[in-house]
Order: sequence, then structure tokens, then C-alpha cells
Amino acid sequence: MISKWAKRFYQMAELVGSWSKDPSTQVGAVITKHNRIVSVGFNGYPHGVSDSADTDDREMKYLKTLHAEENAILFAKRDLDSCEVWVTHFPCPNCAAKIIQTGISAVHCPEQSEDFLSRWGDKIKISQDMFEQAGVEVDWLPLADLD
Repeated sequence: MISKWAKRFYQMAELVGSWSKDPSTQVGAVITKHNRIVSVGFNGYPHGVSDSADTDDREMKYLKTLHAEENAILFAKRDLDSCEVWVTHFPCPNCAAKIIQTGISAVHCPEQSEDFLSRWGDKIKISQDMFEQAGVEVDWLPLADLD
């Protein structure tokens, strides 16, 4: 059973993710310290860059998009040492590197679906290995507790 705070922060990450204009994948991240929200972020194009789905193909979209974790880190504008991050999707290796480098101590993420694992399992493994080597705690939140 997860704590009420864990459920709240995960629900906040889901809400923040819903602000993304990406029609296929909406990702949210919430950075906390001592049960206080430090920053939030969702996936999307940088400010001022046109995010029209009509003009960009999938590859171009990936090149332009900032991930939720990146946006939360950039918006924080403060030291993130010993903070925790709550994410709707497990961080990719690039985001894992940024999480580690900022001193975030824990990543909380829901258990991933078989479909998600079949598509992204290789990258998840790389991120998990990076977190393990760097001493970042990974907390898999049971899906049953998040409803």
C-alpha cells in the first residue's frame, strides 16, 4: 500500500502530463522535497517553437521535444539535491542522466504495462542500470494502489 502523499504526487504528475499537447504520449513529472512540490513539467516543445502536429513528422517531433523531467528540472531554478521526482513514465537514459546529475535521490514511477515494456524495455534497462550505479532509489508504484 502506498502512502497518501505518494498517491497525491503521482496524481499531480498525471494532471501535469495532461497539459501536454502531444496526441500520442502525455508525460508528467513532479519534483518534491519533504512533501512539498518544488517543480512540475510536462513533455512538449520549447516556449516559442511552433508545436503544430501537422508540420512535423515523428522524428522531427522527437528532436524538438523537451521531456517532462527536463522541463521540471529547468523550471525548478534551484538546487535539487535530495529531491524526489514522480513521473508517469519511466525516465529515458537522457533524462536519467539529468536526474542523477542534479542530485535527485529517488524516482517514483508506476509499474509499466507490457505494451510499454515491449516498446521501451531496452531504454528502461539502461536507465535502471544508471540509477543503480549512481545510488538513485527507484520506487515502482503498484498500479492497483494508484486507482
